[in-house]
Amino acid sequence: MEKRIRVAVCGAAGKMGREVVKAVLADDELDLCGACDRAEQGRDAGEVAGAGTAGVTIIPSLADMLAASQPDVVVDFTHPSVVFDNVMAILPHAHAVVGTTGLGTSDLEAIAKRADEQGRAAIVCPNFAIGAVLMMHCAGIVARYLPDAEIVELHHERKADAPSGTALKTAEIVARARTSLPREVASEEHVPGARGARYEDVPIHSVRLPGLVAHQEVLFGGPGQLLTIRHDSFDRTSFMPGVLLAIKKAPELTGLVYGLEHLLGLS
Repeated sequence: MEKRIRVAVCGAAGKMGREVVKAVLADDELDLCGACDRAEQGRDAGEVAGAGTAGVTIIPSLADMLAASQPDVVVDFTHPSVVFDNVMAILPHAHAVVGTTGLGTSDLEAIAKRADEQGRAAIVCPNFAIGAVLMMHCAGIVARYLPDAEIVELHHERKADAPSGTALKTAEIVARARTSLPREVASEEHVPGARGARYEDVPIHSVRLPGLVAHQEVLFGGPGQLLTIRHDSFDRTSFMPGVLLAIKKAPELTGLVYGLEHLLGLS
C-alpha cells in the first residue's frame, strides 16, 4: 500500500482553508496532520470546517505546527501580507502549495531559490479552478490573432488585493502571446482610473461586491467583432480538484512551479 501524503493547512480557519481541510479529509490518498491559524485556535480543524472531528487541533504558530505535525505538504491560503514569510518558513520542512495571491516577481525568485536549495517543490497558483486555468490558456491562443484585450475581474468584497492574481497572470499570458501591438485608445479619462489599471499593456478592471466569489472575463475586440472568454466560480469547492492535484504532484517535483497549467500539461 502506498504511503499516504501528510498534509497541513495554513489558514485552516479561513473560507478557503476550511474547504481544503474538508477536501483532504475526504481523500483516501491524504492524511490531515496539521492546521495553523490565529483564528479558532485550540479547536478541531475538522469541526471548524464542518467535516466532523479530525483529531487535528488548530494552533496559531506556523513553526510549532511544522515541528509537531511533520507534514509532507503544506497548503497556504492566508493573506498577502504573510504568505512570503510563510512559504520561506515551510520549504525547509515540506513542499508548499500556495493559493494566496500577492507574491511579486522578487518574491517568486526568492521562493524558487529556496525551493531549489531545499530540494522541495513550491507550487504557486493564482487560481486552482481548472476552468479558470483553461480560460487563461484560451486567452493566450486568442491573443495571437486579436491583440486588443481588456480584463474584467470580479470578486467578493473581502478580497485583500486588486487586481487579482488571476487577472495579472492572464495579462502576462496575453502580452507574451501577442504577435502585434494593441491599437492606441483615444479616450480621455475625465475621472482618473476610469479606464482601469494597465498591466503588461492590458487594461484590468477590478470589481468588489458582496455576493460574488471569483469571476473573470477577457474581452478581445477586432473589426466588427467581440470575443469574450468568461469563467465563474460560484462556490469555493471549484478550487479543490486543482488543490488536490497540486498536493499529490508536489512530492514528485522540485523548484518553483508557477501556475496549475504546468500540472495539466497545458504549458
